[in-house]
Amino acid sequence: MDGGRMIMAGIINENSSIEAVGPHIITFLVEDRPGVFAKVTGLIRRRNFNIEKITVGPTHIEKVTRMTFLIKADEATLEQVVKQLNKMVEVLRITELKPKDCVIRELALIKISTSDQQERNEAMQFSNIFRGNILDVSPTSLTVEITGDSEKIDAFLELTKRFGIIEVARTGITALSRGSDPRPRGVDMMKLLDYE
Repeated sequence: MDGGRMIMAGIINENSSIEAVGPHIITFLVEDRPGVFAKVTGLIRRRNFNIEKITVGPTHIEKVTRMTFLIKADEATLEQVVKQLNKMVEVLRITELKPKDCVIRELALIKISTSDQQERNEAMQFSNIFRGNILDVSPTSLTVEITGDSEKIDAFLELTKRFGIIEVARTGITALSRGSDPRPRGVDMMKLLDYE
């Protein structure tokens, strides 16, 4: 599979390797039911993983939710957690995405202090350079939406911190594999097909 490594029923596709320790982008398709999020994150927490970023939202399939986690883990621990997560009936599919083989985005809303017109104009120019959107302007602040990878958002924050950052709200990452077919060949997809 080009876009990532499919992990089903504890079987790991050996065509891709996991780094020994490092950030891993793991996506889960799960049943959209109360308590599923708590069960998944609880299992990860019990293994002492730090979930660095997380995004949860609906998919195009009714009653199926996508969870995207950025976590740091070593290969052995990650494999154990995946095996345990695959035992959960609510987990329909788990995929590890490789950054070079997927599209990754994050969104940030940044409220910047602007004490005068010159600062406001300069902050607006920075926003334009970063292809941001101005969402709100007041006499003392400017709220900007920046979308892109984490490095782009970090660079914008670094550039504008001299004005004074009043508030920041960042989403976790969201990611999809590149190409037209995210499903691996030869893997039983009956569990997911029940929802499609």
